[in-house]
Amino acid sequence: MILPFLTIAPSVNRGRGVFTTQAIASGTTIEIAPVLVFDPTQRLKLEETLLYDYIFEWGEDEKSAIIALGYVSIYNHAIKANCRYDMDYEFETITIITIKDIEAGEELFINYNADGVPDKPVWFEQH
Repeated sequence: MILPFLTIAPSVNRGRGVFTTQAIASGTTIEIAPVLVFDPTQRLKLEETLLYDYIFEWGEDEKSAIIALGYVSIYNHAIKANCRYDMDYEFETITIITIKDIEAGEELFINYNADGVPDKPVWFEQH
């Protein structure tokens, strides 16, 4: 499920991003996407490819990985994001929920740090 007013468009200095064409209230579920799960061995192989920049750690031990379908892999990172993501290990989905009111035309961001340390540098900021 992807709300129909979400769109992918160019994002300044970031390639592409997800934007909204209408205002969205805080607490709105804007996307529920299925995921492809890769076990730890498969994850190591993914990390040697372009897909490395698009995987999410998965599972209680975070040793597996997923590729999210839908728009999930296109949301850009921001420490002060306007959306969050929730993982459902049982149903193998990832849900994007707004955490602020968002105006029409705004880009939607998630914080890639899911480990409770929201302001630590992510992998691409460390290089």
